[in-house]
Amino acid sequence: MAAMLGRKVPTALWARRPGLAAELVVQRRNPDYVTGVELPPSVVPTSSVVAAVDGVELVVMAVPSHGFRDVLSGAVGALPPGVPIVSLTKGMEQGTDLRMTEVIAEVAPGHLAAVLTGPNLVDEIVIGYPTASVVAAADDALAEELQQLFNTDAFRVYTNPDVTGCELAGALKNVMAIAAGVADGMGFGDNTRAALITRGVAELTRLGTVLGGRPSTFAGLAGMGDLVATCTSRRSRNRYVGEQLGKGRTLAEITGETRWVAEGVRTSLVVVDLAARTGVETPIAEQVVALLHGGKRAADVVTDLMSRVMKAELHGATSGP
Repeated sequence: MAAMLGRKVPTALWARRPGLAAELVVQRRNPDYVTGVELPPSVVPTSSVVAAVDGVELVVMAVPSHGFRDVLSGAVGALPPGVPIVSLTKGMEQGTDLRMTEVIAEVAPGHLAAVLTGPNLVDEIVIGYPTASVVAAADDALAEELQQLFNTDAFRVYTNPDVTGCELAGALKNVMAIAAGVADGMGFGDNTRAALITRGVAELTRLGTVLGGRPSTFAGLAGMGDLVATCTSRRSRNRYVGEQLGKGRTLAEITGETRWVAEGVRTSLVVVDLAARTGVETPIAEQVVALLHGGKRAADVVTDLMSRVMKAELHGATSGP
């Protein structure tokens, strides 16, 4: 994202590790992630978050949910007054069950918040494959300004006023992608994947609308679009975790060999907690949590899902699962 924005405007890129920041300055590439991206000259890497936000007109947060609050807290004292903050994070804060824009409101009051989300697998964006995304902000003027900033020939951006729905869709779909990966890892086929995706949409729509999102959002790019990409792509981190679990590996083995974060692992706990507090049934998410955090076997997850009480296929936030 820093490279994309840097082709339009001067951009500071913050790296947590000083050694990485120094290497980015010299090599203009990240040796650990998205190695195919060369940073344009207008991108200035730094390991100082205070220096990164000095004098900026916009902050873009591409930080995993578990570090989001700490990083923003370290930067907020140096932020120019009223500078908008855009979240790219598709997760929820464990312990508080907050969305990232809600964290922004707590840590940086007085700063407008927005979210950019959609079917945006990074490897394909790097290659330049066409895709679309959604920028959601409560302030229409900010949303339109961000739309113009982020939009490129291969990255089409739409606006949506439903910040709550867009954030929830981006976070909840990761849990469904883990379930789809489990099915792939167990050797099931296209029928299984299609059924999981469809019931996953029903589940995230049911919970998301109760929490304040609009039903139409979950049928759009932030919901269905992102869900399809994340549940079917070999480039999906969350699907990969599920696939490996379906093959019998443990979560510790999987996470121990990867540098990246699969947001659905932590977000699954938030999802079932929110569901319990709101009285919404989320059978797929509950089984994902039992597999990830409760030691349940993948085969038993499938058995329990398939043997649930039969019912009609109903739609909407108050319908049955």
